Amino acid sequence: MNKTIIVSNRLPLQISIHNNNLAVNPSVGGLATGMKSVHEGGESLWIGWSGLKEEELDADLKKKVEAAIAQENCAAVGLTGKDLDNFYYGFSNNTLWPMFHYFMEYTTFEGEHWESYKEVNRKFAETVLQHTDDGDTIWVHDYQLLLLPELIKKERPNTSIGFFLHIPFPSYEVFRTLPWREELLNGMLGADLLGFHTYDYERHFLSSVRRILRVDIHFNEISYQGRTLRVDSFPMGIDYNKFRNAAITHYKKEEAQKSDLQKRLDAHLQSAPGAKMILSIDRLDYTKGIPNRLRAFEYFLDKYPQFREKVRFILLAVPSRSNVPQYQRLKKDTDELVGRINGKFSTVSWTPIWYFYRSMPFENLIDLYTSCEVALITPVRDGMNLVAKEYIATRVDKDGVLVLSEMAGASKEMNEALLINPNNFEQIADTLKKALEMPVEEQIERNTFLQQRLERYSVEKWAKEFMKALQATKQQHHVIVSKKITPQIKQQLFDHYKKAKRKLILLDYDGTLVNFTNIPKDARPDEELYHILDTLHEQENTDLVIISGRDRETFTKWFGDRGYTLIVEHGVWLKQKDKDWQALEKLKKDWMNNLKPIIETFVDRTPGTFIEEKNFSLAWHFRKADPELAQNRATELKTVLTSLISNHELSVLEGNKVIEIKSSNVNKGRASSRLLAENEYDFIFAIGDDWTDEYMFRELPEEAFTVKVGLKETSARYYVEDTTSVRALLNGFLS
Repeated sequence: MNKTIIVSNRLPLQISIHNNNLAVNPSVGGLATGMKSVHEGGESLWIGWSGLKEEELDADLKKKVEAAIAQENCAAVGLTGKDLDNFYYGFSNNTLWPMFHYFMEYTTFEGEHWESYKEVNRKFAETVLQHTDDGDTIWVHDYQLLLLPELIKKERPNTSIGFFLHIPFPSYEVFRTLPWREELLNGMLGADLLGFHTYDYERHFLSSVRRILRVDIHFNEISYQGRTLRVDSFPMGIDYNKFRNAAITHYKKEEAQKSDLQKRLDAHLQSAPGAKMILSIDRLDYTKGIPNRLRAFEYFLDKYPQFREKVRFILLAVPSRSNVPQYQRLKKDTDELVGRINGKFSTVSWTPIWYFYRSMPFENLIDLYTSCEVALITPVRDGMNLVAKEYIATRVDKDGVLVLSEMAGASKEMNEALLINPNNFEQIADTLKKALEMPVEEQIERNTFLQQRLERYSVEKWAKEFMKALQATKQQHHVIVSKKITPQIKQQLFDHYKKAKRKLILLDYDGTLVNFTNIPKDARPDEELYHILDTLHEQENTDLVIISGRDRETFTKWFGDRGYTLIVEHGVWLKQKDKDWQALEKLKKDWMNNLKPIIETFVDRTPGTFIEEKNFSLAWHFRKADPELAQNRATELKTVLTSLISNHELSVLEGNKVIEIKSSNVNKGRASSRLLAENEYDFIFAIGDDWTDEYMFRELPEEAFTVKVGLKETSARYYVEDTTSVRALLNGFLS
């Protein structure tokens, strides 16, 4: 039976050792809750670090830990103290975390940290591979393991791999500054499904893939190394019923059952008519914008003094990475700001800010959520922010107001909240006033929509939706793999070739026999290619034809003395053995002078593009241009050209990073049909990579072996991944 394997940096377990006695308890909240249904359903395993360094474990203790973890359907990856320093605190949290949150001033690029990141990802891969078989489903989580999908896919190509990023993905302009950007993108593209919290992060990722790797993207699908993988957004939810039920229980408590914190909160609310509280809960992280939030509250009290002695700001800052200098400075700044603001506004009976620097039990969190009329959540950058959702879930009477930063991922699905720019103090002050004065009817109306959405799209639903989408990619993958040239199909092909009496081999050139280059003339044949073509040409009863959109001057230079049959400019010219070039079609070229100036305007407006003028066609190449700009310009140029040539016998062809205008009477299908009319063939093989080759595939007999290079929509019967696979296939004809 196929397994489901979850992989994250940490296991969903709290493991402690006292006097050689082991205690293992499940973690609560966040990912552990969301993945509970996936982890418990059927055959499943969770792989991650146990939280214990290798140096802390002797051989006996290590066996005990592994046995205890195995009972929880988990397996541990062993990490040393050095791994944690360089991989976790180093590359993960000093490079990726600040960069992905747009804090470039805190981002470091250390080669030693990168090497450790690669090594730890390999350690994770080794553990995953030990527990994985073909057909298994693997779900990899978060920024610590960006290289892992590719490492697994290389060794287990028939596994289905999902990856989810729990933090923002930055814009291309930020991501491109990473020295190891290609490696990280390639690592992520080992997955079959890539998930992000919001469409913005998805869009940023696709933009980086397109512009850095120059990979073809169609909507949210990426064609990569012979696979089609999908990118989508899945906004993470919370355990809605857990928070709502806890709030309901909270309201039923008698006075004697209330916590000390709740009693203090009640005392403030009763201290003055109209007294209210504003809640702020966050990890003490620079991405959360806590100093800005405090300054904005100070500005609010200055601008609206009528709220002094009536409003109290409760700030709960949970300690985070307290050994890191940036976090130590943040703690110092926060302490000083709280002290200064309290010193500025405090009275004998009122302190504007209650500041807690610690974690709080779940019961006390519910006390805060249910007692505070306003929640102020203003991160400067946040992947999702579940606190905002937890606050709304606990508002049993549907009152309360959420003031939320538009920079949090949660803002994309919580439009009924009051959204603010966390850097705009004026806006925050005005919005706080609006929140504190909002009529209850409006509060209920807003929160009704929010609660319905949160209840419907809980964290369990999030996990199920992702797994459902991952299973769909697996089904699509099987459909595609059935057309791939397998070893069995190869053998049938070669057997048929050897038995045939007369053979025709039709080969496209660019993107098929050679890789594309920025400058077309640089894609000249190499010695290996000449050897393959010469050997094929010399085989008995074999007609070798290179059929290309190239111009005849270039092919004369490269292949003119080789004796192959050459067809160029998509079927305008034919050269057979030692004969001169002959025109297959009678074409006019007077239209070229009219259209060339139009295409030149697109060259001028799109840096990195150029015109290639052939005998009977014009080609606009945009391989070197910015991919997003080029794609927009290509769409625009096609529209312009199509309208101009509607009454002429011309057509617009879109190849691989090229748009070509030529006569409608000319295509590779007509040229290949002419060859079929001249001879009887009992073996026909044709291979090509773009839309110009589709004419050829469609014109050839059904029994022909037609092959597409790359995973694309095609009329061909089979496909191979790339030019390396093409050459390997052609070499099979030589043996």
